[in-house]
Amino acid sequence: MDIESNRKERTEMEEKISPLLKMALELGPLLVFFFANARGEWLGRHFPVLTEFGGPIFIATGLFMIATAIALSVSWLLTRRLPLMPLISGIVVLVFGALTLWLQNDTFIKMKPTIVNALFGTILLGGLFFGQSLLGYVFNSAFRLSEEGWRKLTLRWGIFFLFLAVLNEVVWRLFSTDAWVAFKVWGTMPITIAFTMAQMPLIMKHSLEPLAESKGKE
Repeated sequence: MDIESNRKERTEMEEKISPLLKMALELGPLLVFFFANARGEWLGRHFPVLTEFGGPIFIATGLFMIATAIALSVSWLLTRRLPLMPLISGIVVLVFGALTLWLQNDTFIKMKPTIVNALFGTILLGGLFFGQSLLGYVFNSAFRLSEEGWRKLTLRWGIFFLFLAVLNEVVWRLFSTDAWVAFKVWGTMPITIAFTMAQMPLIMKHSLEPLAESKGKE
């Protein structure tokens, strides 16, 4: 099966998920994490079984792991496939979350964004070093770009992921746990959205098909 056939198949599968449901699957676990950390003591009083996890940050970690597993399962049931980036992120959440709960050390869950973003950034930039614009394999179901366009976009995203990794290290090491959780939910997402929107001129410049046509295929 060629790349174009794979692209069409992925597009058809992804159309089974409405934009609102897709957003809920992506942001839901993070919101659960934020709420559980903020209301951890309340949750512990009303649901004593959750205290088996430990304090608020550990309750939040346990529920974050459960919400992540549910989101991945729902995505699989609807499309029979798991996008690479959410899958890798989910695996790291489960592994580092388990270490956090087992050792009762929140350092592991705090390092999760660093590990994931550094991994993505290294993979993208490493691919460019070997002449491969790997971002094209992830997003070619959304739009088509020239080789130069994918190369530039891959470079920018690779650097951005490394920036997020460094930023996470700065925040969790210099600020409180509550501040880190709030930044993880309400800081990282706006920064990522702003960066994504800033790439639209590049995408439009190197697009191989009219923007309207691309949207019609989504």
